[in-house]
Amino acid sequence: MSMSMKEKILSQLINANGEPISGQKLANELNISRTMIWKHLKSIEEDGYVIEAIKKKGYILQSIPDIVSQERITSYLETKSIGRNIAYYPVCESTQTIASEKASEQAPHGTVIITEQQTAGRGRLERPWDSSANKGIWMSVIIRPEISPQFAAQFTLVSAVAITLAIEDLTDCSPAIKWPNDLLINGKKVTGILTELQADMDRVQAIIIGIGVNVNQDLEAFDESIQSIATSLKMESGQEVNRAELVAKILFYLEKYADMYVENGFEPIKLLWESYNCTIGKRIRANMLRETVEGVAMGITNDGVLELKLDNGEIRGIYSADIHLMNK
Repeated sequence: MSMSMKEKILSQLINANGEPISGQKLANELNISRTMIWKHLKSIEEDGYVIEAIKKKGYILQSIPDIVSQERITSYLETKSIGRNIAYYPVCESTQTIASEKASEQAPHGTVIITEQQTAGRGRLERPWDSSANKGIWMSVIIRPEISPQFAAQFTLVSAVAITLAIEDLTDCSPAIKWPNDLLINGKKVTGILTELQADMDRVQAIIIGIGVNVNQDLEAFDESIQSIATSLKMESGQEVNRAELVAKILFYLEKYADMYVENGFEPIKLLWESYNCTIGKRIRANMLRETVEGVAMGITNDGVLELKLDNGEIRGIYSADIHLMNK
């Protein structure tokens, strides 16, 4: 999806880095009237941006609201398709629910549903996910890879690698991946991933990747019940993070590794995943639907299955489970 005129004007202002840019220059470059430029600038200001008009010099973007709107994300975006179609909601119940509906309605590959606050965010096994306003990244990405349904679960692992690399790029934090769908910093959860599938018998219609990242929360933002196990990038790095820039960076790596996976399989991504993981070699307890087992995590297979060596020497493949690290 091409950029709207408003997005193009905002992108020019952001890229000017505080230098004035004249209305006439904008009008000439974008081939619209000065009046239309002025109308778009007013609309941009209504979104919370502060624009200063300096006589005979032009417009300067003075401050940018910390929102994850389509315009802000697009100004940082480096992808071909993922994130080129963004639906932004100041508040919604759950981005995953909206994405599921939009995927059924044939929303294109790479569509992103993103919000400032979820009122009914959900994690794995329908657990509630605490997503406080304007502090994190709460988004769902619809992708439509040409793969068989049995490979869809690996996109949880592909997503974990993408988010880890994005966080490393923009902060001094280095997350550890806990199989299958959590990122931890200093043993505390900073990110959760929820992957859901729409498929026929033999092909994937859509994979919906739900991503929740705790970005700029302080400790008080978390419910007391999770303060000992949750953290944010700000709490770990001491720095506020530009959320829109982080979204764009996550989408960049997600596109890169999703494409790599479809072309070359899981092997190259598996090596990256293993280098960041904090599960392999550890004694863990795996809570599955019908049983709980303990053992040492040996590694993941090329299908993304966790191999667990039980105390009797038996190797068990774990497809889906809640994992608890035992040797903390």
